[in-house]
Amino acid sequence: MKKLILISFAILLSLNALSQGIGLGLGLIIGEPTGLSAKIWTSEKTAVDAGVAWSFVDNGFLHLHADMLLHSFVIDVDKGQLPLYYGLGAKLVLANDLGLGIRIPFGMAYLFESAPIDIFIELVPVLDLIPATAFNFEGGIGARYYF
Repeated sequence: MKKLILISFAILLSLNALSQGIGLGLGLIIGEPTGLSAKIWTSEKTAVDAGVAWSFVDNGFLHLHADMLLHSFVIDVDKGQLPLYYGLGAKLVLANDLGLGIRIPFGMAYLFESAPIDIFIELVPVLDLIPATAFNFEGGIGARYYF
């Protein structure tokens, strides 16, 4: 299990080579699940986020996810930016039974003007497909530092 976490973290760090000036952020998310968060901007309005986290539901398990996000900059703020975002993604759960699900994240992020940091809050409806079909909610708050 520790090897899988270390490999996942190394993959997230290697994404920095793909950012090419658009921005790769690494940080933490606290909620359900809680762990490491990464986000790489692919254009001015799109990004891919990923997480390697631990879920505290049902005796705990390792949770991996990735989402494609579209940002809407409809809220004006004096400093920084405050986009709303939504997207589509997938999650993989490594527990006694392998789990797979579809994620539909909705959130808001504050991008600081004077620092390469964002803070975010998100709510994620999830349709679990494997090992059983179920509808759940995930979500949390977090922060990332951009390289």
